Amino acid sequence: MGTRHEVSELPPAADLARADSLAREIFSEVANKWAFLIIEFLGQRTMRFGELRDEVGGISHKMLTQNLRMLERNGLVERTVYPTIPPRVEYALTEAGEALRGVVDGMCGWTQRYLSHIEESRDRFGASQS
Repeated sequence: MGTRHEVSELPPAADLARADSLAREIFSEVANKWAFLIIEFLGQRTMRFGELRDEVGGISHKMLTQNLRMLERNGLVERTVYPTIPPRVEYALTEAGEALRGVVDGMCGWTQRYLSHIEESRDRFGASQS
């Protein structure tokens, strides 16, 4: 979480320790697999809905719509509608979305680096539960 602050230094809206904080609400909304994947792919280029759905394997139309709306509401994705027939709609990351992409990239790198470690741990855990 970037620069470390003492909890007492943070305004209530930014304090993740508070159940009613805006920071916790945003974190909860944005920290999901679909949002991370959408951010990752939109970080590569501006895309139309269908292109994005094709890139994000396994996402349903409904989940893509919900996540794009949530990301747009939080100022991470910008939706542009072009006045053509039929209307052309494109999605792109905002400056805040690009900054979050750096975090997502870090998590992707962490996953790749520790994938075999996690698989081995899961195997050991599964064997100990039998």
